Amino acid sequence: MLGAIYTGLSGLNAFSRGLQTISNNVANLNSPGFKATTASFGDVFNSGGGGLTFFRGVDENQLGNGVKFGPANTDFSQGDLRQSDGDLDLAIQGSGFLVLLNQDKVLYARTGQFVVDADGFLSLQGNSEYRLGILDSAGRPVALNVDGRRTSSPVASTKVVFADNLSSTATTATVSDVIIYDSLGGRQTWQVAFTKDAANANNWNIRVTNQDGTEIGTSVLTFANGQVTPATQKLTFTNAPAGAALLSVEFDFSSGVTSFSSGTVSTLRASSVDGNGVGSLTGVTLNDEGKISLAYSNSETEELGSVAIADFRNPQQLTRIGNGLFENTGKAPTRLLSSNSDGIGRLVSRQLEASNVDLSQQFGDLILIQRGFQASSQVISASNDMIQQLFGIRGQG
Repeated sequence: MLGAIYTGLSGLNAFSRGLQTISNNVANLNSPGFKATTASFGDVFNSGGGGLTFFRGVDENQLGNGVKFGPANTDFSQGDLRQSDGDLDLAIQGSGFLVLLNQDKVLYARTGQFVVDADGFLSLQGNSEYRLGILDSAGRPVALNVDGRRTSSPVASTKVVFADNLSSTATTATVSDVIIYDSLGGRQTWQVAFTKDAANANNWNIRVTNQDGTEIGTSVLTFANGQVTPATQKLTFTNAPAGAALLSVEFDFSSGVTSFSSGTVSTLRASSVDGNGVGSLTGVTLNDEGKISLAYSNSETEELGSVAIADFRNPQQLTRIGNGLFENTGKAPTRLLSSNSDGIGRLVSRQLEASNVDLSQQFGDLILIQRGFQASSQVISASNDMIQQLFGIRGQG
């Protein structure tokens, strides 16, 4: 009977642990990246005890000694992805973990809100000690610093591509506001004037001037049967900006420029102009390939390394340390890959992974654990009544 009391107590202890597990799951229903824990139980037997018994053929070792709370398994199934506002709010669609670096310590997370901290690193919002791991050229995770890339250097213009039609029945045409940059980022606005040659209707005289009306240069564009002749498809104009390197810009008329009759209206235009001025960093985002992308005020962008995603053969080896973070205490091999490669999940931005707690499942388990606790307490109560009756035998007779 005393053994029954201890057996009942084991049930109370085990089901109390189960209740704690369920309450933790429910409490973290809205914690981003939280993974539910599954409560498990196991029976207990006293193997090889060798105790004496007064009953032949009864093995006392097989009567059982109660229940124990089993190892808590983490459910790593995918949680819902929910839209967020941060450009560096990251989540993984599929398997894998984000890599967070804290000096020599490596931690892992399924989702997180990241920002550029005061030191220029991409770190976890609210805790700058945890920095997002980016794959370097050797495939190792390193902390990324953007302080050295807050300015986009100027690039001198070298080419203007023209497109569409220069009307053969017109006598003049103008392509205005062609933006040209020199090697120092200085900006010029060129005007390109076309005038039909009076002596040869197939020739157009080109005169290029800047925003001050200063002439940059002149040349001749020739057509044959409505198409630009090979010899004049590419014309070069040079300029010497103050303090900057010599500017040499090629006018490219080889991309479908025609000269057909369209009245006095020409649709000729500068379809593209290369070069850019100085730009300042305006945003840090994640592109579709899972790489960090920097955006600048001069409309330029720069791609940095891929965000590291860690893959574990057995995620159960990870240990929780709070705030949705895990630590690899099993020391098992870890694969580090980029987004959507070799069976790994796809990294998405402006989304956070919600908790994967199934509330209906938790409430169902709660009822079973409650009944188990209640039944164990009844066993203790019944055993106590039996012992009380045994003590009462002394006064009888």
